[in-house]
Amino acid sequence: QPNRGTKRPRDEEEEEIKARRKQASAREHSRHREEESVALEETDDEKKKLLQIIERDGEEEEEEEEPLDESSVKKMILTFEKRSYKNQELRIKFPDNPEKFMESELDLNDIIQEMHVIATMPDLYHLLVELNAVQSLLGLLGHDNTAHVSIAVVDLLQELTDIDTLHESEEGAEVLIDALVEGQVVALLVQNLERLDESVKEEADGVHNTLAIVENMAEFRPEMCTEAAQQGLMQWLLKRLKAKMPFDANKLYCSEVLAILLQNNDDNRELLGELDGIDVLLQQLSVFKRHNPSTAEEQEMMENLFDSLCSCLMLSSNRDRFLKGEGLQLMNLMLR
Repeated sequence: QPNRGTKRPRDEEEEEIKARRKQASAREHSRHREEESVALEETDDEKKKLLQIIERDGEEEEEEEEPLDESSVKKMILTFEKRSYKNQELRIKFPDNPEKFMESELDLNDIIQEMHVIATMPDLYHLLVELNAVQSLLGLLGHDNTAHVSIAVVDLLQELTDIDTLHESEEGAEVLIDALVEGQVVALLVQNLERLDESVKEEADGVHNTLAIVENMAEFRPEMCTEAAQQGLMQWLLKRLKAKMPFDANKLYCSEVLAILLQNNDDNRELLGELDGIDVLLQQLSVFKRHNPSTAEEQEMMENLFDSLCSCLMLSSNRDRFLKGEGLQLMNLMLR
């Protein structure tokens, strides 16, 4: 008979297989428990982080909800002045190394954004003047960093001069407008306009907000229109109107501001004539001799251009220019 002693009984083999399976199962179970434990720890960590963020946001909201008073505005202006000075210092020290001053520029942008809250309290505008913040802001209009600094200042000035806000506090408004006019704000705004690239959305918005500042100031103090026109604004508006660019909101706004500058103002009517503005107006209107305006916005621009032209024709010198520029023939074609 064959010797079966060398071969283990079937029962023993099955027992060993079961034992191995149990060990493997125990190891697998242990590994799953460890993974679950790590996952739970990660979940706990995420929860803690989330709670920290919520708490921090809550603290920031509490800080933001701090009542705006003379003391908090003074503190804000002081922070603005410090950051502006620090940025100026770093730019002088490291002119060819933007990494050294870029963070200070972002900090400066942050405080300029925070200062928008002052527009809710025009009674405190006098602090902007007394603490020389207006002069500092005007100085930053020519800043090399148009995106983070000069356009941010334009946005702030636009909100500070919002016509509804100005009427909330006549006294605060007078003080602010006086300081802006004295600082030749329009001349500085025009210099900034010259370097803005309207193909970049932020810079196109900067142009729009610049025109809004002029409109706000002109509505509050119409007599500043003469000075504004003479500080380069009239020339820039005419140049922008005749620029070979697609019709857009900024072109419409230019036509509106031009009409405002010419309203009841012989000095500006004369200046427009001297700058060949009658020709510019006729050229812009000639577009409509073959077809009517295709949108409500184009219709509005055409009306603004006609308002400007009619206003200018109050002067005999401009009537001569109109006739020489074949204005009558153009009007005849447009009426057909």
